[in-house]
Amino acid sequence: MIQHVSLECRPEDAGDLLRFWRALGFDEVEPPEALRARSTWVQAPGGSQVHFLWTAEPVAPPGGHTAVVARDYDATLAALRGIGHEPEPRDEHWGAPRAFVRGPGGHLVEVMAAPPGEG
Repeated sequence: MIQHVSLECRPEDAGDLLRFWRALGFDEVEPPEALRARSTWVQAPGGSQVHFLWTAEPVAPPGGHTAVVARDYDATLAALRGIGHEPEPRDEHWGAPRAFVRGPGGHLVEVMAAPPGEG
């Protein structure tokens, strides 16, 4: 399991980022006191975290992405659509559906119905 990934984001996108990652099954968690002024964190039930690092000029890698396993895949895609983020279905890999969606700040997220080997 990857413990966390850090994404550069604009502080003014905080609300949109929290709504987006909530739709993916993540809840906000409190960062250590020394990091609160410059980041916001979310965590999935299994413990994986995403740290939003506040910066005035964030960089979102054009091809890199974060992959998230959504056990209730259809409901997750519906939740993303409900907040204005349209997932783009892709060819199945490992016998399970997947889609890509671009989040606030331009980061690409792969939403997978199952991890490799479990589809």
